[in-house]
Amino acid sequence: GPRRMNCTVHTVPVSAIQEGGTAPTPSTFSSYGLDETFDISSTNRAESKESSIGNITSNRPLVLKNKSPRWHEQLQCWCLNFRGRVTVASVKNFQLVADVDPSENIPESEQEKVILQFGKIGKDIFTMDYRYPLSAFQAFAICLSSFDTKPVCE
Repeated sequence: GPRRMNCTVHTVPVSAIQEGGTAPTPSTFSSYGLDETFDISSTNRAESKESSIGNITSNRPLVLKNKSPRWHEQLQCWCLNFRGRVTVASVKNFQLVADVDPSENIPESEQEKVILQFGKIGKDIFTMDYRYPLSAFQAFAICLSSFDTKPVCE
């Protein structure tokens, strides 16, 4: 079958995909020198304490998974609907949707929304489409990881 991809975005809570949900954004930008250290655990403790008071699921990270392709009988292959944005068949083409637990009360319509899609449109030319709650940097990093080769296959 098709390649599988799972992606955990620790900086975005799963509650961000709910209607009215928000993803945390920095309120200030600090510069850290090479000799300075940044202790992420101290900032996470404060955030997790706040979120544990509210909704318990809000501090679970957002997990993305491949959208399930459908087998096309006439073409005899797995197919995804890229709505005309991807024009060349490739094993690197993918669409990611939220992988949520049923206990999180997220509507099925939100679960089926494509958060990130990546696909080939020409020789060595690809397109990337993403939406909230991913940032451009996060989306690009995920897409870039699809170019990694597996040593076992070489």
